[in-house]
Amino acid sequence: MIDVTPTPLVPATVCVICRSAGFLRYDVPISDPLFGQIKPCRCKEFERAQRQSALLRQQSGIDRCADKTFENFNPQRDNLSAIHQRCLEYAAAPHNWLLLRGSYGCGKTHLAAAIANTALERGNPVVFATTPDLLDSFRATFDSDSEITYEQHTNLIRTVDLLVLDDLGTENSTPFAKQTLFQIINHRSNFKLPTVITTNLENSDLDPRLSSRFTDITICEELRITAPDFRPLSFEQRRQKYERSAA
Repeated sequence: MIDVTPTPLVPATVCVICRSAGFLRYDVPISDPLFGQIKPCRCKEFERAQRQSALLRQQSGIDRCADKTFENFNPQRDNLSAIHQRCLEYAAAPHNWLLLRGSYGCGKTHLAAAIANTALERGNPVVFATTPDLLDSFRATFDSDSEITYEQHTNLIRTVDLLVLDDLGTENSTPFAKQTLFQIINHRSNFKLPTVITTNLENSDLDPRLSSRFTDITICEELRITAPDFRPLSFEQRRQKYERSAA
């Protein structure tokens, strides 16, 4: 394909492929069926993906997790020191899958959010979503006023550079939920796209089509967190601080 409006000198902010025209025309003979047809430039595809990603980020609540970083995570509990270090390494160079498995309040969501926030700080495309919120965002595409189609949304989630899927297994196991999750997991498994998943369930409690991917050690690394729920302790600390300040 060739540029529609070739210009020898353009500012650095202008797309070097289409010169900000937004589309390209096929460079083919007049006898070719594609002659005269145009295709959106990659810059427009990227802009649309960024808008979609921003929309999902807002819906999924990642902004509420903006304070969850590696710096303010306390790894001095049970086996969290080694797991904290491994998540740091993964965040530095996301590759294949990372499965964080553990009970409620053990810190797996904090670590997953820290990975996502690290990617966002570097300007890398990332989607963070709890599984129920992700499925709700798919259902929302069926509304008449939706800005994107189901197909566009599916393509974004399946191909985004880094997908962080939190609380797998907390969703309602409807046929729609099972099929949607399978399409996402299967695609990212086939192409070995960086994916972080957290769950408090064992493989036997999950859809076999999903859990079978988690047992593939060539793509998925499991980090099992055995630390107890830290939130009651944190609540008690806040109560004590309040009592001291009121005294």
